[in-house]
Amino acid sequence: MPALPTRVAALSCALALALAAAVVPLRAQTPADRMIDGALKDSAAWNRLAELVDTYGARPVGTPALESAIDWIVAQMNKDGLDNVHTEPVMVPHWVRGRESLMLLAPHPAPLHMLGLGRSIGTPSGGITASVLVVNDFADLHAHAAQAKGKIVLFDHHFDPIKPPFDAYSEAVIYRYAGADSAAAYGGVAALVRSVTSHSLSTPHTGAMGYGDTAAKAHHVPAAAITLEDADMLHRIQNRGQPIRVTLSMEAHMLPDAHSRNIIAEVRGSEHPDEIIVLGGHIDSWDVGQGAMDDGGGFVSAWEALRLIKQLGLKPKRTIRVVGWVNEEMGSRGADAYRDAHRAELPKTKFALESDNGAFTPKGVRLTGPDSLLPVVKGFLAPLARIGVTQATMGEPEADVTPLVEAGVPALSLDIDASRYFWYHHTDADMMSALDPHQVGLCVATMGVVVWGAANR
Repeated sequence: MPALPTRVAALSCALALALAAAVVPLRAQTPADRMIDGALKDSAAWNRLAELVDTYGARPVGTPALESAIDWIVAQMNKDGLDNVHTEPVMVPHWVRGRESLMLLAPHPAPLHMLGLGRSIGTPSGGITASVLVVNDFADLHAHAAQAKGKIVLFDHHFDPIKPPFDAYSEAVIYRYAGADSAAAYGGVAALVRSVTSHSLSTPHTGAMGYGDTAAKAHHVPAAAITLEDADMLHRIQNRGQPIRVTLSMEAHMLPDAHSRNIIAEVRGSEHPDEIIVLGGHIDSWDVGQGAMDDGGGFVSAWEALRLIKQLGLKPKRTIRVVGWVNEEMGSRGADAYRDAHRAELPKTKFALESDNGAFTPKGVRLTGPDSLLPVVKGFLAPLARIGVTQATMGEPEADVTPLVEAGVPALSLDIDASRYFWYHHTDADMMSALDPHQVGLCVATMGVVVWGAANR
């Protein structure tokens, strides 16, 4: 028989374990903790996203891949038992990349890594062979205006590594969007831009560009992005005084607008079903990579949050609606179409939450709306402190909820560790391997708890 002190110690240990075991079920009975536990118990969200992107691949608007993916999502949502599952029509632009290449001819022959920019026109069938003028920014182009005529202008504007990633992106992206018009204004025959990122492994980054004056189509020039490595090389060559000559070939062209759809699914409110909390992400992607991070992860996290609420038998007081928007990448027509189709509901849409910053580790949420709502939003986050999600700040809305913000709806954005976001953004590297199952689960938990708080406050 054990000595008395040993038996007392054993009994004390057993009692402590029993008390600890008693605490867990009590905590797990709260809806927020049940959602957190459900989101983190396995890799269900990551697996669902992987099935989506491995089966259908990239989902650019206007393509059968996107429409087939939408059909699959709708079928899965119905299997999940979600309410009011349906799609709503959206007319979307249809840009086709086609074959493309950029060949360095002088000072030595070599292929360069490139991706044409969305909406860009193509080159003539034989391509464009011309010398290259490298400039730092628009002011530098203006200072070298006399040298630009007949040249392919390369905007080598650097992504500022000191600034927060999305601030640096906001400053640099104007060269991607307006570089072609600026080059053409000085007689340039095409535009190249340094990819809008701080990190590259010879991975060019595509994205949307625009032509400002639609009446001057004869003066439009093609535009493409090149890698950081190639931009640095061409700048060094120019600084030595050596001539740079390339051939740019692009088959890019626009087709007539195509039919697509936003996706809608809900868990109906038990007390105020006409009052709505919106959450979601966009389901279209660029035509490179898989669109796993941008924004398959954001949309699937929102969808999985709604599925968990349904699966756990939770009854929100207000309706929680997940939206899969289309055409974020080429102009947010899906966001505009949702606003127009649901205009009568907007006065009773209490919050709109979007995730479009990659499904990495969430830190909290950003609010776009009255400052007086910030303490309310901080209250939504209280149950998430156990997983380190605590920050509530004021900020700018995501693209797809911006039309709702303009109509007076308060918006929330998932505030995510974006340190790696622009490594993969709009590249062939936007694959499932960029995402971690646990981090995706954290995004699901955060979105679920926040919308639950909004639906029941």
